[in-house]
Amino acid sequence: MNAAIQTQTPTWKPRANPWLIAVVVTLAAFMEILDTTIVNVALPHIAGSLSISSDDATWALTSYLVANGIVLTISGWLGSVFGRKRYFLICIAMFTVCSLLCGVAHSLPQLIVFRLLQGFFGGGLQPNQQAILLDSFEPEKRAAAFAITAIATIVAPVLGPVLGGYITDHASWR
Repeated sequence: MNAAIQTQTPTWKPRANPWLIAVVVTLAAFMEILDTTIVNVALPHIAGSLSISSDDATWALTSYLVANGIVLTISGWLGSVFGRKRYFLICIAMFTVCSLLCGVAHSLPQLIVFRLLQGFFGGGLQPNQQAILLDSFEPEKRAAAFAITAIATIVAPVLGPVLGGYITDHASWR
C-alpha cells in the first residue's frame, strides 16, 4: 500500500528558479542584519549631530532591537495572515521607507520612533526569509539553500562596523 501511495505522489517542482529566490530573500535579510551593526558605529556621530549624550543616542539602537524582538515572535502569524510573500514584500518596502525616515530625523524622539518602525518591519525579514526558502526548495536541497543564509548571517555583522565606520567618517550618519 505504501508503494502505491509513493508512486502516485507527483514530483515536487518550484514555480520559479529557487536559487534566484534564495539570493533575493537573503539579500533583504542581509541588509537588515547589516543595518543593525552599522548603527553601533554611528552612535557617536548621531549623538554629536543631534546634540544629545552618548547614553541617549543608544536609544536609537535599543528601540530597534526591542521592536525587532517583539515582531520576531509574531512574524509567523503575520505571514499566515497577510500571506508569506506579501508580508515579506511589505517588510522590505517599509524597512526601506523607515530607513529613509531615520536618515532625515531631526530629533532623538523622531529617530526613536522611526527606528521602532524600522525594527518592527526588519524583524519580519529573517523568519520569513527562512520560511520562503523552505517553501522554494526540495527537501534534499534545503541544506544548500540555508548555506547561503549562513554566509549572509556571518558576513553582515563583520562587514557592518567596517562599512558603517567608513560611511560615517567620509559622509554622514544619515
